[in-house]
Amino acid sequence: MKVDTTKSKHAESFYIRQSYVNSEGKSTSKTIRKLGTLNELLVEHGPTREDVMRWAKEQARIETEKYKAHKEVKTVLIPLRADKKIDYNEETCFQGGYLFLQYIYYRLGLNRVCRKIRDRHLFEYDLNSILSDLIYTRLLEPSSKRSSYKAACEFLEKPDYALHDVYRALSVLAQESDLIQAELYKNSNFLTERNDHILYYDCTNYYFEIEQEDGDKKYGKSKEHRPNPIIQMGLFTDGDGIPLAFSLFPGNQNEQTSLKPLEKKVLGDFGCDRFIFCSDAGLASESNRLFNHTGKRGFLVTQSIKKLTAEYREAALSRKGFRRLSDGKLVDLELSGEEDDKELFYKEEPYSSKKLEQRLIITYSPKYAAYQKELREKQVKRAMDMLKEGKHKKTGRNPNDPARFIDRQAVTKDGETADILYGLDEAKIAEEARYDGLYAVCTDLFDDQPGDLLRVSEGRWQIEACFRIMKTDFLARPVYVQREDRIKAHFLICFISLLIYRLLEKKMEKKYTCSEILETLRKFQFADVGGQGFIPLYKRTELTDALHRTCGIETDFEFITKSKMKEIQKKSKCR
Repeated sequence: MKVDTTKSKHAESFYIRQSYVNSEGKSTSKTIRKLGTLNELLVEHGPTREDVMRWAKEQARIETEKYKAHKEVKTVLIPLRADKKIDYNEETCFQGGYLFLQYIYYRLGLNRVCRKIRDRHLFEYDLNSILSDLIYTRLLEPSSKRSSYKAACEFLEKPDYALHDVYRALSVLAQESDLIQAELYKNSNFLTERNDHILYYDCTNYYFEIEQEDGDKKYGKSKEHRPNPIIQMGLFTDGDGIPLAFSLFPGNQNEQTSLKPLEKKVLGDFGCDRFIFCSDAGLASESNRLFNHTGKRGFLVTQSIKKLTAEYREAALSRKGFRRLSDGKLVDLELSGEEDDKELFYKEEPYSSKKLEQRLIITYSPKYAAYQKELREKQVKRAMDMLKEGKHKKTGRNPNDPARFIDRQAVTKDGETADILYGLDEAKIAEEARYDGLYAVCTDLFDDQPGDLLRVSEGRWQIEACFRIMKTDFLARPVYVQREDRIKAHFLICFISLLIYRLLEKKMEKKYTCSEILETLRKFQFADVGGQGFIPLYKRTELTDALHRTCGIETDFEFITKSKMKEIQKKSKCR
């Protein structure tokens, strides 16, 4: 097949045409696909005609490959009887979305890692099959380990192990968690270039459907405000938001102390020792800053302006000395107009603690200031409504509780019992307003441009997205397993699942959302027809095409023979 073009007075059109010999023995051609006009194609595939032609030739190549594959599999006639009932318990519908996850799994060398672990423990079950199925089901049909086993039985390739083998494997996986993480980091560098010059660190926690503390399951500050024992997770990601390493620690432990043990593993087991440590203010203790102020490492962390000492706090709150980030010009914030509402301003202040000389960068965003003002005004209104209703107490530990704006005063009349009067705390409202639009970071990097440092700091949203994916899309909580080793294995599986998903997302150039990718993978169903082969039951879309291109396999044919499906399975395993 080749690219053909036609020109009219107003446009040039691109086609894919196929040449063939007709029944009369004459050479002719037919249009396989109309690609569009030059003007239409320049928008998405430009900017030049040569770029459009290059894209068109690639489309012709793809259509040629599809034609060859279709030609190899000629028309298949399958005898089906209208008077024959289907057999009892016969499965005819199978899940095939795991094939694309399998592509990443095997390129990470996890099958080789499992072999290495097997040689160390000498068990008989197939650890590779168990681990891979637990990962695939965590992405495709997240549930308990028992339900995951049932879900894996609906894959095109059925499990070759028993349910009790799954629980045995969990104990082994827990023991080898550090080895697996180190091997994954090493092998992932062959799959994609890791942006490990920036490492983001953050913590979250997961709850258990229990009431009594047990082991590391302790009562602590739940980030989901659950009245259940929790376990905490510390997670490192690289600069692209791809998971690097994780650790678990008790629910009642101060999360600041979780950093050093995990980072030491990254330094030792991973050989990763040149990076900028980036975290939020809650994990940026002076001890953690000092720890990353050594060797080839540095730190860039958010800084609470409210927690600065009085001298530095007043300097940060001052409206003087700000520069426009876009051009570096000094700006008087009091005189800035509407044209600056979308701008970002910054200033630098010298900052030193007892043991560290640091660089304090304060930013001001008019847009963020307006948002905070609007939010506070709504909270003040709610506080006024509370006063009218006679409600004065805080409802919880939420720092944004409107009740914080309610002032309590005791008024004593001549020798009489004091009266308690409630009203709006105007001083509190005014004090909070001083911080509107302000944000600060601290670093020991003195040579980098403020804009570059701020962009790195803004990247912390990626690790927050990782936690959201694990909790929302992978249903990592509540945690149903109870034994310490199985809990660790559960989160190892969630970690690897996140890594595989993120790598797949990156290879697809982050064009699709998590929900779009997972929903599409979950709908990759195939029907077994008469034991002869499979018919795809999913809807072909641009996303399914992207998955096929990314993983180098094709399942979007009208019919796939048994032998062809085996070839696809082998290809997804790098065989």
